[in-house]
Amino acid sequence: MGELRVAIVGPGDVARRDYLPEFHRLARRARLELVCGRSPERVARVAAEFGAGRWSTDWRDALGDDIDVVVNLTPAPAHGEINLAAVEAGKHLYSEKPVARDRDEGARIADAAAASGSTVVAAPSVMVFPQVRRASDLLATGMIGTVHSVRAHGTAPPPPWTGYDSDSSPYFGAEVGPLSDMGVYPLHAITGLLGPAVEVAAMSERTRDEFTVVEGPFAGERVAVESDDNWQLIMRLDGGALSAVQSSFCTRQPAGPDLELNGELGTIALSLIDGSHPVRVFTDDTGWFEEPVAHVRPGGPDHLLGVEHLVDCIEGRRPPIISLGHALHVIDIRTAAAESARTGRMVDVKSAF
Repeated sequence: MGELRVAIVGPGDVARRDYLPEFHRLARRARLELVCGRSPERVARVAAEFGAGRWSTDWRDALGDDIDVVVNLTPAPAHGEINLAAVEAGKHLYSEKPVARDRDEGARIADAAAASGSTVVAAPSVMVFPQVRRASDLLATGMIGTVHSVRAHGTAPPPPWTGYDSDSSPYFGAEVGPLSDMGVYPLHAITGLLGPAVEVAAMSERTRDEFTVVEGPFAGERVAVESDDNWQLIMRLDGGALSAVQSSFCTRQPAGPDLELNGELGTIALSLIDGSHPVRVFTDDTGWFEEPVAHVRPGGPDHLLGVEHLVDCIEGRRPPIISLGHALHVIDIRTAAAESARTGRMVDVKSAF
């Protein structure tokens, strides 16, 4: 198999900050053939900076015969339409989260991918992050015993977000919010490590109605906050463990680890974002100690690992660990959480992965 020809759709902040600076790591396995974006000035600049073969302002150009893989980094509301078109065209797909707006749209993507033979990897890619893989290995040893309790958070600071030069309004739209954007990191990690959720209870609130962007190309624009920005979830997992998850856009800086797994014999604590942080472990025999984690990116989230995993799966003709089924289960958790917050009752989650 020769180099896979990749189209990046959406050259915004996350593409320029996290994905494209690391794309060189896929040299001789995948090449950046095309960058698609709405702004001709920005997409031309990004294509030139990162050595793309060409650029376009029409994402449908990514569906041509000269493209093997579509990497969808567009704002969340656009994911479903582009993802469905990509797999219908027979392209392999990596999609930023969420892969779809709801279960029905996700099911259409899954059916189309099965029909065309497309491989789909659905972010977030936490289950191939090195610190999460190390935590999984430690759990498998039985070092901390049976896990009965989990605490986790996925948060971002209150807006406006300094240093963010793309349009932030999609994150605060009615279909997105912190649970869809940040909460999915702990939701994927918890269910990936310990198994699917079966029941969810949630409460949520909206802490502000709008904010004004203070810097960058969108400075002065007023952004309406159309989704609840503060969530607290309790989940019962299939294996019996109880998990508490906080997700918000109104928290400056939590003090604790992103994920804490409490077992009968010890505790595992880790970052879900920064792969350079060691995993912390406690047992009665050892006390607290740190497990170093082998990592490639010096710090921060290594999102390219998700694209690399897709390339591995295409080359090896094997199903992905970061599966579409897992992403759809997390969408079902979010849907159940929204129903619970609205009705004040526990809601069943009927899917698995």
